[in-house]
Amino acid sequence: MKRTTLSLAAVAAALAAVTGVASLTAPDGPATPTAKAPTRLPVERTSLLCPVPSTSEVAETTYTSYTPGAAGTDKPKAGDDAKAGDDAKATDGAKAELKPAGTAALPGDTPAKKPKEPKAPATVTKPGTPVTAEANGATAPALSGTATGTLAPGWTVQQTTVVPAGGSRGLLGVGCTAPDTDFWFPAASTAKQRQDYVHLTNPDDTAAVADIELYGPEGALKSQITEGIPVPAHSTVPVLLPTLTAGPAQQDLTVHVTTRSGRVGAVVGSADDKLGSDWLPASADPAGTAVLPGIPADATSVRLVAYAPGDDDAELKVQLVTPTGTIVPASAGALHVKSGMTAAVDLPDLTRGEPGSLLLTPADPKKATPFVAALRVVRGKGEQQEVAFIPATAAIDGRGTVADNRAKRGTLTLTAPGAAAEVRITASAGAQGGTPVTKTLTVKAGTTTALTPPVPEGLKGSYALTVEHVSGGPVHASRMLALPQDGIPMFTIQPLDDDRGTVEVPAARQDLSVLDD
Repeated sequence: MKRTTLSLAAVAAALAAVTGVASLTAPDGPATPTAKAPTRLPVERTSLLCPVPSTSEVAETTYTSYTPGAAGTDKPKAGDDAKAGDDAKATDGAKAELKPAGTAALPGDTPAKKPKEPKAPATVTKPGTPVTAEANGATAPALSGTATGTLAPGWTVQQTTVVPAGGSRGLLGVGCTAPDTDFWFPAASTAKQRQDYVHLTNPDDTAAVADIELYGPEGALKSQITEGIPVPAHSTVPVLLPTLTAGPAQQDLTVHVTTRSGRVGAVVGSADDKLGSDWLPASADPAGTAVLPGIPADATSVRLVAYAPGDDDAELKVQLVTPTGTIVPASAGALHVKSGMTAAVDLPDLTRGEPGSLLLTPADPKKATPFVAALRVVRGKGEQQEVAFIPATAAIDGRGTVADNRAKRGTLTLTAPGAAAEVRITASAGAQGGTPVTKTLTVKAGTTTALTPPVPEGLKGSYALTVEHVSGGPVHASRMLALPQDGIPMFTIQPLDDDRGTVEVPAARQDLSVLDD
């Protein structure tokens, strides 16, 4: 009897494309003479979650959904291994759509208002062209979305909200997050003038249970919720931080979100009575070094908040990466972060009129203690101030994308903390028209480059920016969107995380040929 077996490489490719993880172990037997190098394949499914935009009746929210083409362009090159396909093929079974999620409340809280759907579905039909949707007022919903097929690699959604007046006044921007089981948020607060909510959104068909831990300058705060926070299927739960603990208000907190079961998207919404409001995205995973890119040249206040989750204290060297080099700021050259405690320091007169990025490294290179960090950044003075947050941001290994860019309203910041790096920047077609533009740029070693992003030719509507790492050392990036209103310098800053649009697939060590019994 003749028996045919499946190729290990084929099975691994399928698993990797769907889950992003695949491993191979060859069966016992003679060693193969040559092991093939692993290859990279595009992912075939991406999930994103957007929080409830605002509780203000005057809020105006825009969702921008976008999938880049192969190699970060609107159309792939012939023969490209990760090709997105032409316009006809892009819609052949592929989807990238957002749907409203229900809003649940904690036990004893007032049930949330019934959300209403956006005016138009933000559904991507082909790579290279962003689509937009609007949802205004206090009943705009949280959204849960999935992209499949050729629309999955690099899919990104930007949620931008303008609140012109009231306690939550400001420009709030956030890149919708992928579901996970572990998130860190330094720079949160339970201070009297702040209202910080953790938004938990469950994309799955079964309920999730999450835990929220708070850490202040003296360590962990005792929680009033010990049984976990239930997050129903396809629903979102906003949790006001002061309701979690009976202790005194804390100016600087680190929030740690984990799940006991299931997975969630998590982001912190922060509103300050004097400084406006914005979203605080999760910090990069704990590491011995951190880059916080994109401090505006005209920042009037910068506050650094860090937390060391391990058993050891973190002794950090604080440096500013400027357009001309890396320096130690006069306001603070070091930060001691005790184990299990949150540390914070103001950095007055940090930028001195030049844009920059903060670089945190171990004071002793031989003692690198993992930590997380974020910046609270303020622009403006007096009653015309506005706040935004910059978390520690991982380097772009392949490419990263941010949507909802507007002509002459943004700043793209690129930082090469080590060796020089070459990047390719692509401005997509506009949502209502325009021709993509691409430029290549070298970021000198140990410097930050802040530039007005390229704009598509004949732009109509908003567009997306994609940054690809071409060669050289690591690059960290962020985008500032500025929409001043009534003398208030409203702005928001989004990090460009690597989009993880491809996954490495190990080649089979041994070829399984047809077996005879």
